[in-house]
Amino acid sequence: MGGFFFRKTAEGFEAGMDGKVLIEQGPGMPFLSAGRGTGTYEMYRGNFRISERIDAPIEPLECSIEAALGDSARLLFSRGGAPAICVSLRGEAGRLVARFSEAEGGGAAQGLPINRFRISLPGNESEHIYGCGEQFSHLDLKGRNFPLWTSEQGVGRNKATEITRLADLDGGSGGDYFWTFFPQASFVSSGGYWCGLDTAAYAEFDFRLPGEIGLYAWALPASLVLGAAETLADTVSDLSAWYGRQKALPDWCHDGVILGIQGGTRTCLEKLAKAKAAGVPVAGIWAQDWQGINMTTFGQRLRWNWVWDEARYPELDREIRALKGEGVRFLGYINPYVGAGMSLFKEAAAAGYLAKDSRGADYLVDFGEFDAGIVDFTNPRAFEWYKGVIKQNLIGFGLSGWMADFGEYLPTDAVLQSGASAELAHNEWPALWARCNREAVDEAEREGLAAAGEILYFMRAGAAGSQKYCPMMWAGDQNVDWSEDDGLPSVIPAALSLGMSGHGLHHSDIGGYTTLYGMKRTRELFMRWVEQAAFTALMRSHEGNRPAENWHFDSDEETLAHLARMTRLHAALKPYLVHLEKENSERGLPLMRPISLHHEDDAKAWAIKDEYLLGEDLLVAPVLEQGAAARRVHLPAGRWVHLWSGAAYGGGETCVDAPMGEPPVFAKADSAWMDVFMRAIKAC
Repeated sequence: MGGFFFRKTAEGFEAGMDGKVLIEQGPGMPFLSAGRGTGTYEMYRGNFRISERIDAPIEPLECSIEAALGDSARLLFSRGGAPAICVSLRGEAGRLVARFSEAEGGGAAQGLPINRFRISLPGNESEHIYGCGEQFSHLDLKGRNFPLWTSEQGVGRNKATEITRLADLDGGSGGDYFWTFFPQASFVSSGGYWCGLDTAAYAEFDFRLPGEIGLYAWALPASLVLGAAETLADTVSDLSAWYGRQKALPDWCHDGVILGIQGGTRTCLEKLAKAKAAGVPVAGIWAQDWQGINMTTFGQRLRWNWVWDEARYPELDREIRALKGEGVRFLGYINPYVGAGMSLFKEAAAAGYLAKDSRGADYLVDFGEFDAGIVDFTNPRAFEWYKGVIKQNLIGFGLSGWMADFGEYLPTDAVLQSGASAELAHNEWPALWARCNREAVDEAEREGLAAAGEILYFMRAGAAGSQKYCPMMWAGDQNVDWSEDDGLPSVIPAALSLGMSGHGLHHSDIGGYTTLYGMKRTRELFMRWVEQAAFTALMRSHEGNRPAENWHFDSDEETLAHLARMTRLHAALKPYLVHLEKENSERGLPLMRPISLHHEDDAKAWAIKDEYLLGEDLLVAPVLEQGAAARRVHLPAGRWVHLWSGAAYGGGETCVDAPMGEPPVFAKADSAWMDVFMRAIKAC
């Protein structure tokens, strides 16, 4: 294996790693094209409509090789005879890194500065593409174009569905297949390489052409990174090492379900007692309304003032300590905004900690019948202040964790203290929010406010770099239905694509969240969602935006008994899950994995998005269709044991019974963890 190489060709050049060509320049493959455009962003409650006018066409730049040494090369790209962009290529830590900069005296053509850039990479018609952050509709991205912009995920997310049509009529919130909280300008190819584009600008990754992959950005990227490896698992590991890795979860997370409960101290304690009486192992209570509620036509929202609501939760400080003594943690909620008129808003506004509008006033964002200010994380004093809010009001109060919600609403016309463009800061904002939480927890541990490794926070929004700051993602606000793009089935490709983007810890709201346009969570949906959640890193329920219209864990005795069985199974898998978390933190291999990660020679596996491997030794095929009592499963080569019946199967297609409480799960016949798996089945 020879590492980095660069060589001139008859019509250009090619570069790569270990004999694999990753970059080409030639008549049919111009590496770098550029032009000029004007973008328009329209935001309504976190939903964006983005359009572009091309002012100067996107055309290939002329390339000249200025220098070519053994371990590096320097290229000059010109437009209309004027120097435009310098690119340095070199091998760094086993990867090919291309760094971009404006050429001295260049960056202009015919009087128009260039601000649109397209990088063309060689593609293969038969390759498969995973990644681009968290993608809910598709796992294999080949054949599609993916705009990369953090936003609300959309309601329905499929223009062919009635739910999406209704949501689009209601503020344009229906979304499309590419809408996501966590976009990331990276991908992994079945060709044995990964690619990451270092840009915070709006971008599009185009996988539609058979022989080319197009990376389009609305600003000059800082760099392009490409890594190659012999296996897909090693390729993902290398990508993860570049972006950063998560620590293992707190030990207590594995001991039961985190029950999403609202309504006050008494309600939480009563529901906890009911769950325990039914035999449900409970690791925690997650009460998002610990700081108060705000009723809107959408449903029950929160007060957005991150201070304990003593009237709604009397004696909560005392009860938190008592619950912890019983092995039950209490978790809350926070986001990076402060409700207008509330005490924290007034404090932030008086200190100048909020982002401004063009007139110099505090920028107020409409979050749905109420406004909130944006804590300006580019202001070091504001950043420190908000860390203090987390340390004092959450950790100091006794919370063992929280939902660190939102992060994707930064308006592109906001004025930031640092002078940074809000258009470029928008995609970075979720990672800044994650860093704020991470530093608050680390400082609280050093200051003795929390024991090391005790706090869990989970996020829905993310960006490149979130990996090293955010310990756990959740899939956001799924519909309380069976829809492929926004219901229970969508959480599987979401977890798998995010895992292939370097974030290996993921879970979802059991039962979903969004209850609109006649949707109501049913008992069957809730119970099937429980089954899927039992085979993930974390089990946590949610009451949804309209609790009165939804089925809940304690709506009847059968549901409680089902939750108890599946949670006991999940808790019994703890040794295996802890092992996988260590593998994720040390090797960057996600807990939930596409089948192809370990079975690359299985041609059918690459497109499967409704099954997954939990680690290398379990194959999980959740029931994702209403009314189904069996499902067809694809098994990769080898011998697999059906955990419920003990029957052994070879690779290929099979159909198995799947009554409620027995989701299709198979273990490798020679797994070293078989005793743990069998104990888990017996435990439930």
